[in-house]
Amino acid sequence: MKRDIELNAEGTTLRGWLHVPSGVSSRVPLVVMAHGWGAVKEMYLDEYAAAFAAAGIAALVFDHRNFGASDGEPRQEIDPWAQVRDYRHAITFAQAIPGVDRDRIGVWGTSYSGGHALVLGAIDRRVRCVVAQCPTISGWRNMLRRYPGDRLAQFFAACEADRAARFRGEPPRTVPIAPDFRPEEHRPAGPGPAARAGNDGGGWFGALTADRRAAWRNEVTLRSVELYSEYEPGTYISRIGPTPLLIVTADADSLTPTDEILGAYDAAREPKKLVILPGGHFDLYGAQLSAGSAAATEWFALHLNASR
Repeated sequence: MKRDIELNAEGTTLRGWLHVPSGVSSRVPLVVMAHGWGAVKEMYLDEYAAAFAAAGIAALVFDHRNFGASDGEPRQEIDPWAQVRDYRHAITFAQAIPGVDRDRIGVWGTSYSGGHALVLGAIDRRVRCVVAQCPTISGWRNMLRRYPGDRLAQFFAACEADRAARFRGEPPRTVPIAPDFRPEEHRPAGPGPAARAGNDGGGWFGALTADRRAAWRNEVTLRSVELYSEYEPGTYISRIGPTPLLIVTADADSLTPTDEILGAYDAAREPKKLVILPGGHFDLYGAQLSAGSAAATEWFALHLNASR
């Protein structure tokens, strides 16, 4: 069963879905979850939530502030610490839902929000279980890969110009999420996620059906990228234990690089588990979605003591 929800995040209304297991009479555990960089809940988070619900675990799925169905200004701006705080507001909201066991709350995040899941597992002890899928480990080191040589200096010069423009009251500069987004050339062959997506964001977004990307805009503010360069969620990973941590990654991920994730995993404390699936970053929403959701479901069921 799925119903729409709204929650108050310090004056900003966040909107999403509550997936509740059917046929369960006792109080159930719940997982709080949101999407990654600039994405919205319709981009297959319903399938992950449905898998959790089928295992007896409720799921609260929400759009980040400034995106999708949620309120917030400026639109399309990603502040990682505001998103972390909103996860915490969502946990507070979830703990008050009738039928939910307030002491069995897990968090799930993917890509950018996978980094948030690491932070939450370290700083919020209400979180009893963590799943981080292809998580961001180091914004700065990722920036060095994506902006080699003089491009990094050019990027920060653009940020300075954007800051001055904002100060003058001008709208924030935006940049595309998927620069090579080609919706007309990339249509799914059938229902469900694209069979093979690799690390090609443009191809994956283009392969989405119209209903799955109706609430998505192919842009974020330039300041979002600047804030990304300052975000280091991997530094929190050693503080998560003894909260159980599962990391799911792809063996050829170049967006949240596999080597960064493996290095961070070594620093995590027990109990922990690593699942490496074949493919690239977007395969975890496509060819490997079933495997990724199955691994997460098993981990949550084990450590949140689900009844099924």
